[in-house]
Amino acid sequence: MQEGKSYDVVIIGGGPAGLTAAIYAGRALLSTLLLEKAIPGGQLNETDFIENFPGFEEKASAPELMQQMRKQAERLGTEILLDEVTGIEPTSHHYRITGAREEFETRSVIIATGSRPREILADGAKRLKGKGVSYCATCDGYFFQGKKILEVGAGDSGLTEALFLTKFVESVGIIVRHQRSDPHALRASPILKKRAQEHPKITFLWNKVVDKVVGEKRLTGVLLKDLATGEVEEVKVDGLFINIGHLPETDFLEGTLNLDEHGYIITDDRLRTNLPGVFAAGDARIVTSRYAQAVIAAGDGAIAAIEAEKYLS
Repeated sequence: MQEGKSYDVVIIGGGPAGLTAAIYAGRALLSTLLLEKAIPGGQLNETDFIENFPGFEEKASAPELMQQMRKQAERLGTEILLDEVTGIEPTSHHYRITGAREEFETRSVIIATGSRPREILADGAKRLKGKGVSYCATCDGYFFQGKKILEVGAGDSGLTEALFLTKFVESVGIIVRHQRSDPHALRASPILKKRAQEHPKITFLWNKVVDKVVGEKRLTGVLLKDLATGEVEEVKVDGLFINIGHLPETDFLEGTLNLDEHGYIITDDRLRTNLPGVFAAGDARIVTSRYAQAVIAAGDGAIAAIEAEKYLS
């Protein structure tokens, strides 16, 4: 493993929080490295459009917005490398960041690793992941043109995904684990609920859960269990899209930072962790994770960079 150079701040994660932190750190003339294990942009790379990010009169392409943020960070001096961080270790001077390929020394750290999709535990779901079971509509929606699909997830993200999929599929059945009479059955904003309920391709399957995913080499149907009667019925579909929340990407921090019982990073109101000079921003942080909004993650990134600058000075 190669040992890299030293930086004022190393940012781990390249979503809205990490890229905004990089922009602010660059403007503060801090030597800045951003490490991202995949493509900078985070989950917004897997989103079609964004229409609630300030500054855009019309809806904007989410991947293009993230690309613009990346270019802005690089223009202001941030170095961006693809590497997966496996550990953070305090040294006699500062911190050592261990990646899969290199090690880096830094005076401060901003953790903006975000989260990953929560998977369903139904029998067959893991075996058929990528074979009809999908956790990314923008990645896989194109392959289901003219097909019948089901969607698990009745929050903002789930309904947004279902509406996006109507561009390709014949029909979308949204599985809701609550009764239709429950006012909290759909945990989405009023405008998304209205759009989904009025869309001719969308139907709702109330008070049901996925009991089993059916298929040998590829998904052919789903067994749905009625929570009121216990009755199980098979629905023939071509795809199952799942959007039921996320889990923080913080496994590598266990034993290093204080995490809550779900793995989210605990910070104070200045985004400081239990280690001096180490800050957290975005969906991996305990408070921000409640909202899962790009603009809130970006705000976190700005605060973390400002606090890092204060710490270093």
